[in-house]
Amino acid sequence: MPQPPTTGRPHPTYRHLFTLPGTRAFTAGNLIARLPAGMLSVSAVVMIAGSRGSYALAGAVTATGLTATALAGPWTARLTDRHGQSRTAIPATAVAVLGSLSLILCVHYDAPDWTLFAAYAATATTPNTGGMSRARWAHLLADDPDSLHAANSFEQAADELCFMLGPVLATLLCGTLFPEAGTLTGAVLLLTGILIFTAQRRTEPPPSPTPKGSSPLRAPGILPLLAGFLATGAVFGSMEVATLAYTDATGHQAVGGAVLALQAAGSCTAGLLYGRLKPRGSAERLIRRCLLAMSIAMSLPLLAASTFDSLPALAVALLLAGTATAPTMVTAMTLLQHRAPESRLNESMSLAVTGLLTGIACGSATAGWTADHTSPTTAFWLPVAAATSALLIGVQGRTAP
Repeated sequence: MPQPPTTGRPHPTYRHLFTLPGTRAFTAGNLIARLPAGMLSVSAVVMIAGSRGSYALAGAVTATGLTATALAGPWTARLTDRHGQSRTAIPATAVAVLGSLSLILCVHYDAPDWTLFAAYAATATTPNTGGMSRARWAHLLADDPDSLHAANSFEQAADELCFMLGPVLATLLCGTLFPEAGTLTGAVLLLTGILIFTAQRRTEPPPSPTPKGSSPLRAPGILPLLAGFLATGAVFGSMEVATLAYTDATGHQAVGGAVLALQAAGSCTAGLLYGRLKPRGSAERLIRRCLLAMSIAMSLPLLAASTFDSLPALAVALLLAGTATAPTMVTAMTLLQHRAPESRLNESMSLAVTGLLTGIACGSATAGWTADHTSPTTAFWLPVAAATSALLIGVQGRTAP
């Protein structure tokens, strides 16, 4: 890929991004709408397990919702590209909110188990709020690659922040108020945020009623890129389950969420710092460097668990490992924006999210089986293997994250 033109201007700051008209308002709305992404699954697990006394049922319900989201996401994003964010996101959010409210009622009134699956599956229409925000930045900064890099870094840091704060807020609400409080609050935040976000029409990318070009899947370099997202998702899913299994096995189950939050904190910090740098070289070269760093970093939790067998050592290792994930995701998203057909940007980013979600589900399931049948320490090999797979895909395909 050719290198971006040199402008001679200083690298933009985050403050500069938010001097653009409308950017503060759409970002505020998007952050409000994005926070439930880290809340709803945890809230559903706490609510269902507390009511039905079965974590297996709670896990099956949330897995069904994850699968439904992976299937519905690209379809919803395709409608967004064709009809615009405001016309699509509001009705899609309304369906998702009704699904959350239905789940609350089904749990509260002890409805049959199958109704929980149906209700939670309806939340799959939740718009890809992070993707819509990135699409706005790509539209506004199409001629300013340095500013777009900073914007993508900010968005990745925002993702990490929401997934760091969301589970904490969900467990706090469910534990201190009532079991349904987390799901109810998440639904209200989602609807409120989407209404604020879609009201900002000045920054909305124009719709493409008749998108030019073929499916994003046929665009050069997209398939290996999506395969890389799949492998990266497996890194996240396997690391989460391996960490929780390790803290449970060592008698520190209560702090499992806090230990995982350190990984998100490391990623959030690294994302913001990465956005302040001015990357040199092509995106393809940068992504391979990021993937190599991530492969090395994922060995740190394995080393902490197998060699030191210490929870403080694992906490430090996760914090350090997290610093490699945000730069990888930022560079991969930037590369996706370059490769995707312009009229199908939302759909392309939704396909990336689908790859991540599928990888997370596969990584979680594999790590859970490994932890049960071998040991939690052995499960820490899986993030290393997944990160190495992403690196090999990047080297072979030249475009994978």
